[in-house]
Amino acid sequence: MPRADLVVVANRLPVDRVEGPDGEPIWRRSPGGLVTALEQAMHSLDGAWVGWGGKPDLEVEPFELDDTLLVPVSLSREDLRDYYEGFSNGTIWPLYHDVIAAPEFKRSWWDAYVRVNRRFAEAAAEHVEDGGFVWVQDYQLQLVPQMVRELRPDVTIGYFHHIPFPAYALFAQLPWRRQVLEGLLGADVVGFQRLADAGNFQRSIRRLLNYPTKGDTVTVPTIDDDPRVVISKAYPISIDANHFLELAKRPDVIARAQQLREEIGSEKLMLGVDRLDYTKGIRHRLKAYGELLADGRISGHEATLVQIASPSRPGVEAYQELRDEIEMTVARINGDYSTVENTAIRYLHQGYPREEMVALYLAADVMLVTALRDGMNLVAKEYVAVRGDNTGVLVLSEFAGAADELGSALLVNPHDIEGMKDIMMRALTMPPAEQARRMKTMRRKVFDNDVEKWGQSVLSDLREIRARRRSQ
Repeated sequence: MPRADLVVVANRLPVDRVEGPDGEPIWRRSPGGLVTALEQAMHSLDGAWVGWGGKPDLEVEPFELDDTLLVPVSLSREDLRDYYEGFSNGTIWPLYHDVIAAPEFKRSWWDAYVRVNRRFAEAAAEHVEDGGFVWVQDYQLQLVPQMVRELRPDVTIGYFHHIPFPAYALFAQLPWRRQVLEGLLGADVVGFQRLADAGNFQRSIRRLLNYPTKGDTVTVPTIDDDPRVVISKAYPISIDANHFLELAKRPDVIARAQQLREEIGSEKLMLGVDRLDYTKGIRHRLKAYGELLADGRISGHEATLVQIASPSRPGVEAYQELRDEIEMTVARINGDYSTVENTAIRYLHQGYPREEMVALYLAADVMLVTALRDGMNLVAKEYVAVRGDNTGVLVLSEFAGAADELGSALLVNPHDIEGMKDIMMRALTMPPAEQARRMKTMRRKVFDNDVEKWGQSVLSDLREIRARRRSQ
């Protein structure tokens, strides 16, 4: 049985199964931010990745790709319905995002969540070297750390929570709240995007489990009266900033950005790039822009809004309703304010390759990141990374984790529509000198704290815990 020093456990494998040139299925690298982030962190270790293969009932033996051992976990259609669309995205996602949508608490979903988490934990325990590391990713797998600890007490376990962790008053609504906390505390290091998230986690531990916390640590009692200390703190995730800057310097990408500006035709281009999700504040953004047009403060030929909304969770009813609402809003605004020569909103419900996204970032005078709640939001950092000439304005929700680091953005409360309208206008009219001052400060933050530094920060704490344990 092949084993690895570091086993990453995530809901998805870092590859997609697609049809090859000869009609046979092949595996192709996924373009997601999590994949990029963890690839950087795994370069220094012999790594394996445990995750779902992307298709229901897919049974595939572990295999190697680009020097990484990939361990597919099979999920049935029922698993995907109850564990993924159900508990993960119908219960945890809305609950952890401040109940923007109402969470559902179904026992059958919870049972599936436990069952599937155990399957992931068993795969990780089977493929990690003696005394190795297991690094669990995100809210779909909150029970895995404790399950791995029970199966493999010799390994050092990390967990990183990519989305917000809610305030105690919200988290306490979860019927299985104690089980989730105990599952997370199976890890030696529990990482969060923001200090506030780590604080919420520790408050829930004190209130529900009565375990002592001090600074960045939680003391977990054990049956042999030798308490275990768990590190619980913020490790803000980031991007491969140099990679984005290199793309932004390519002649074909620069030419594409110029072409986009010419085709859109307006004086200014405002850009929104989001998954189609109710947490992203797309409705609020459209409302603010529509009111600016209605008030006569801007016209479509002065500032066009390009909104990319990549498809997300089409099997979840709330997302279907959101898509319908957004598309009706776009159609109404365009019907009222577009002209033969100019379209007020360019709305695109599709994903794009990274080169096209960088071209859009280069073309955009204003980047709108107006999430109602977001763990981090890497789009904000990507926009900043590519602006090598220090032009452009980032409008950033104060409820996105990126606001902690990118304080030189124009921070906005997306619930305040009048305030957001004023900030949009300020962004569109900001003098070049102020743009440069703000952008320089943000770019320094993004390049100094890139994804490699994030990964090494987590792994450094895991190594220190392992070394301390071996010396005892």
